[in-house]
Amino acid sequence: MNDIVCDEFPLNETIKIHLQTIQSTIEKSIQNLHNEDHCIMSELDQMTGAMNKVVALASSFYLQCYLSGYSSRVGDLALTVKHLSERRHGGLIVIKREQHVGNILHSGIEVMAMLTSPLLESIFYPGNPLHDGAVLIDADIIVSAANILPVSQKGSLDTKLGTRHRAAIGLSEASDALILVVSEETGHTSFAYKGGLHPFQFSPTILNT
Repeated sequence: MNDIVCDEFPLNETIKIHLQTIQSTIEKSIQNLHNEDHCIMSELDQMTGAMNKVVALASSFYLQCYLSGYSSRVGDLALTVKHLSERRHGGLIVIKREQHVGNILHSGIEVMAMLTSPLLESIFYPGNPLHDGAVLIDADIIVSAANILPVSQKGSLDTKLGTRHRAAIGLSEASDALILVVSEETGHTSFAYKGGLHPFQFSPTILNT
């Protein structure tokens, strides 16, 4: 499968507009730095809020790029992540892309069922025998659950990162898979891809599809 052309997504243009607005605000703030009658604190607050919005939009944009062509159930994935985050139920979801990952995962329990949000959420429900491990998704199918992933051995990783996050990074170092992580402690969501870990939020447009 060819690399995805991210410019195809209209969200890209929205991000560009937001960044241009922030750039304009920064330029005005720089011009007013030596104006004693002008306080730039309100502008800084405005830029902080705008940047947080851009981060959410950008993460959603790149997720769409990385998932495009690999699953048609992005809405179910988005809803699952949202609910797990709200309930602080830990989650680790591997979406297979080009490379096979079966030889990297260990001890998975076969599921072989259509991907739906209710089923995926039930797997990660606390007390479910399958919740403590990773779910493997291939296209629109939940292939297996309770998979064990290789933990990253990077010495430069944040020492506060838990096992789920290190496992997500570890698999992303060994394959082109995209791994979604929901923290049980904080409810924060992130994705691992090509050795990097990035916070994200799915955009409302995906959640409403």
